[in-house]
Amino acid sequence: MNKNTRFGIIAIALAGLAGLGYYAYTANRAPAAGPAVPNGAPAKPAAGGAPASFPTAVEVARVVASDFADDVAAVGTLKSNESVVLRPEVAGRVAAIGFRDGAIVAKGTVLVVFDAAIQDAELLQARANLALAKSSYERNVELVGKKFLSQQALDNSAATLKVQEAAVQLAEAKAARMRIKAPFTGMVGLRNVSVGDYLKDGQDLINIEDVATLRVDFKLPENYLGRISKGQSVEVVTDALPGERFKAVLDAIDPLVDQNGRSISARARLDNAKGKLRPGMFVRVRLLFGERKGVLMVSEQAIVPGGQPAVFKVADGKASLVKVKLGVRRAAQVEVVEGLAAGDLVVTAGQLKLREGAAVRPVGEGAPQAAAAGAAASK
Repeated sequence: MNKNTRFGIIAIALAGLAGLGYYAYTANRAPAAGPAVPNGAPAKPAAGGAPASFPTAVEVARVVASDFADDVAAVGTLKSNESVVLRPEVAGRVAAIGFRDGAIVAKGTVLVVFDAAIQDAELLQARANLALAKSSYERNVELVGKKFLSQQALDNSAATLKVQEAAVQLAEAKAARMRIKAPFTGMVGLRNVSVGDYLKDGQDLINIEDVATLRVDFKLPENYLGRISKGQSVEVVTDALPGERFKAVLDAIDPLVDQNGRSISARARLDNAKGKLRPGMFVRVRLLFGERKGVLMVSEQAIVPGGQPAVFKVADGKASLVKVKLGVRRAAQVEVVEGLAAGDLVVTAGQLKLREGAAVRPVGEGAPQAAAAGAAASK
């Protein structure tokens, strides 16, 4: 193949490629043919027209008016009405034990006796000296009456008598300290000493608890300060006794507000005559303020996240944003003080997809009625 023939073939190929490129360019710029429209069928909107709108599916629930127990819950701890750990004031050896572990003892019962041989001997000596001083004083009184003795001698004998009386009292006090008595009626704990043990002064001996009445200590937020008062009813429950509820009465309120937690310390008293509860138990406390009628409650999920509380209210198949004022919360429900009425339908899921006046298709509670209302409105 000569040189001129080769150049001719290349020129024809380039011309063909140029023609194909021009055809592709003109084909892409030409408007696309629309689909065939059947006779009598409505024409679809042209390209660039507004798209058809579809209702947004949302979950809804109705605002319910119900009776509401106005109260506040807290956690607390049970404590004995009276509690003490008995300790000896002086060192000594245990001579006798007068109680059984876990027994109820009356006030004044001798619980532990220490070896008091020395103290008892000192008491006998003091009483003997007192008897001698008393007889000497009485004899000196007679002698002074007969002018056989001076008044100064009588005064000395009177002073000696008083000294011996004080010595007896001192010996009695020392002897009494060798006997440990129950300071009040209560239940003793578990002893860790036996007869013959030598105890130092101040060593733990035994604890005694008054469990017939228990104290319930708990804390409340400071915003309840104006609503609590002595004598209010308190309900107490514990996980250890499921299903049982115990009644207590608010007995005292600490005048000092905790500046760290901004809380109020309160104390209630609980009758524990049956002995079911024990000091140290964890309890849940409910302080009753009263009962309110017709309180409007909605699910917490209905509240639109943001600054001021608001909900989407559904009416006539459309959603409208309504600002509300909220009250107390309980069990995933929140009180609506202002903004809604009983029976209103509010959105509980899908709020993020909504805007003011958006068409909605309710599902969930009240959905059939709302859907019927929306269909009637569209007609």
